[in-house]
Amino acid sequence: MHAIVVTHHGGPEVLQWREEPNPVPGPGHVLVQTRAAGVNFIDTYLRRGLYPSDPPYIPGSEGAGVVIAVGDGVSERALGRRVAWCDGPGSYAEQVVIDAARTVEVPNTIGDDVAGTMLLQGLTAHYLLIGAAQPRAGETILVHAGAGGVGLILTQLAVQAGLHVITTVSSDEKEQLSAAAGAEHVLRYGPDLAARVRDLTGGRGVAVVYDGVGADTFEASIASTAVRGTVVLFGAASGPVPPFDLQRLNSAGSLHVTRPSLAHFISDPGEFEWRTGALVAAIANGSVTVRVGARYALADAAQAHRDLESRATTGSIALMA
Repeated sequence: MHAIVVTHHGGPEVLQWREEPNPVPGPGHVLVQTRAAGVNFIDTYLRRGLYPSDPPYIPGSEGAGVVIAVGDGVSERALGRRVAWCDGPGSYAEQVVIDAARTVEVPNTIGDDVAGTMLLQGLTAHYLLIGAAQPRAGETILVHAGAGGVGLILTQLAVQAGLHVITTVSSDEKEQLSAAAGAEHVLRYGPDLAARVRDLTGGRGVAVVYDGVGADTFEASIASTAVRGTVVLFGAASGPVPPFDLQRLNSAGSLHVTRPSLAHFISDPGEFEWRTGALVAAIANGSVTVRVGARYALADAAQAHRDLESRATTGSIALMA
């Protein structure tokens, strides 16, 4: 088979298209012929060495495809099934071995590009809204990067839960996408961002800020949060947040700040089944739309990384195998 390999830490140019040995499923695992793989910011953090990784390795953790072989302990009834996954290392490859218990069956109403990109961002949106924080119906939240994959899904889920949503974006096109997802107010980044959020909330600020941008937005996030509100920092698209004096949370209004990870909200099998079941059902019935903003050939992963890191994309990114 062929796969993308990270040869060493660095820029997108370290992503190389190579021939690799065909993987073999071990006990409890399945071998999947990949149809689409998702590209996410965590892939870029690992590639750059911001998160621990040990090159050479095949990047990616999310995708969808068809089961073509099973390991011991897995029923042969799994053969031929369309499945998706979000915690399968080595997903930028034509074939991937996945723990059978961590696969999710894909309904025929969901296309390959959506199936391959829906779980990581969709489950992130789900746990952010129901888990990392618990905003109540009628409250207002702020979602940074409102036209990104997580932002668009989170906005839809929040509106369905009865919340008022303010988002931030960087362009007219992204403003239109965020508004179409249900955001009541779509703002641009800038030094007066927190003041504009305060104006829109009668001076109170928002109950929860969801910040996946990091260094460039964190100060505005703190300044936009209501007394006893919560800042959920779940990414660092602009770089990590510098060291922070916790005493500032006192004067800012007895705020809460949390830095959650998806892995801790889907590690329990029952919770994984609940969250994936709710998400896939919502996508299948059309109540949640996953926007695939860009599609690339699997061999063109380096360009996909360039476009993602330059914020030239909206929604999710699919590598088509």
